[in-house]
Amino acid sequence: MFPIIPANSVTAASANDEGIFGFGYTSSDVSITNLVSNAGVVAADTAGVGTARQNLAACEYGGDKGIFGYGYSSSSNISMTSLVSNAGVVASDTTGVGTVRRGLMACSYGEDKGIFGFGAIDSYNWVSVTNLVSNAGVVATDQAATTGTAREQGGACEYGGDKGIVGYGWDGSNRLSVTNLVSNAGVVATDVAGVTTGKSLLAACKYGGDKGIFAYGFTPVTAVSNKVSNAGVVASDTTGVGTARGYLAACEYGQDKGIFGFGYIFSPAGNLSMTNLVSNVGVVATDTAGVGTARRMSEGCSFN
Repeated sequence: MFPIIPANSVTAASANDEGIFGFGYTSSDVSITNLVSNAGVVAADTAGVGTARQNLAACEYGGDKGIFGYGYSSSSNISMTSLVSNAGVVASDTTGVGTVRRGLMACSYGEDKGIFGFGAIDSYNWVSVTNLVSNAGVVATDQAATTGTAREQGGACEYGGDKGIVGYGWDGSNRLSVTNLVSNAGVVATDVAGVTTGKSLLAACKYGGDKGIFAYGFTPVTAVSNKVSNAGVVASDTTGVGTARGYLAACEYGQDKGIFGFGYIFSPAGNLSMTNLVSNVGVVATDTAGVGTARRMSEGCSFN
């Protein structure tokens, strides 16, 4: 007999086993990458492919692949992208689509698609424009309708199996705690008032299969984290674990865990390569000694 499937059953959310940190800034822009195993172990540097850049964004697409996009390189903002195969191989540059910008956020939605959103055109102009990524890694032109406070340097991650959330950031005047939910069709909702400390320069990733976590950043500098439920509700501050820092990156690994990595410590000033693992119940671990080139303003996504 065939199994009886309830009419209201939900397909299990896709989850990836490995991750990748890529690009960033040392004393100059770099394109190096570091793979993350399904046990959360960060590998040594892989020689960079594509234009060296910083302050970019990344997300998953196609269920098992990733994409790096936008950012800042050679004194100007860019819109180019670089695809990541399901073996963690970064492809050469793809000509950019959409508004050039830096400091934007990205996450997957709909289980196999992605979205880039928000960011800064220059030091005085922030946008809320978004660009959808198909399940083949094709970036669409700017969406005509945009919602949410224009800002940069926030974080974004998946939740609920097929939806996303964009949160926090800097609007030119204030560090924000506002969030915007992304539907499973890639529609960005209006602002949800923040219930936590406003911050910027943070990172976010998925954990537990259907939940997310924002952590670290600048409030001034912090290691505080905020969990996101499978309904997209952001919890109050959890006391920080690990070195407080900003300009870091994060991604999923092991199908239900996460990792925060790299970044910048403000006093004494310096780039970092340390990482902090996130368990499948959202507990952030203490610092793991860094592997790979210390850098800031890199990005991360999962694959495979």
